[in-house]
Amino acid sequence: MSENLTKVTFLEKVFNYEQNKEWKYNRELPIVVDFWAPWCGPCRIVGPVIDELSKEYQGKVNFYKVNTEEEHELAAVFGIQSIPSLLFIPKERKPMMAVGALPKDTLKQIIDKELLSDGSHDEHGHHLHDHNGHEHGCDRC
Repeated sequence: MSENLTKVTFLEKVFNYEQNKEWKYNRELPIVVDFWAPWCGPCRIVGPVIDELSKEYQGKVNFYKVNTEEEHELAAVFGIQSIPSLLFIPKERKPMMAVGALPKDTLKQIIDKELLSDGSHDEHGHHLHDHNGHEHGCDRC
């Protein structure tokens, strides 16, 4: 199962943006963060898929969820304007953001290519955008 994060647990488990201005990720496993809200229909479709993927990739990728209704600051820090938004955090590269209710197969392709290998394009040639301050309003990543 994916784990719900608050600001405090996000700072501990993902990235402490209060102490670091530059993106710094030094965890053992890559991460997928699902930004969602209870009223969002597409989020209710993606949520169970994220839970399934967390079981399939157990020990390889950590999956977290952030309720944007409860965690306004986290949503603002990452420039979340549409949900669901998925933040893919590889171990050694900058994070990437995808927006929308992507199908499970597409999510698996992104995880396999972007988090578990050394690629910058998915299997269909789609380029995932690096998450940086200029594109998403986050001056800390």
